[in-house]
Amino acid sequence: MKKLYKSNTDRKICGVCGGIAEYFGIDSTVVRLIFIIFGLESAGVIFYILAALLMPNEP
Repeated sequence: MKKLYKSNTDRKICGVCGGIAEYFGIDSTVVRLIFIIFGLESAGVIFYILAALLMPNEP
């Protein structure tokens, strides 16, 4: 079973977007663009902060 981790190799701030991209097998740029779009409504910022606090680091 796959687990969702923060990325150690593809990180810009906390590795949340890189970890989500690795989990779903897509490019991390796409995930970052989605966060920017949702960030304009402030929901993305709240989700990113929660994910950065709750997601474990990659072993």
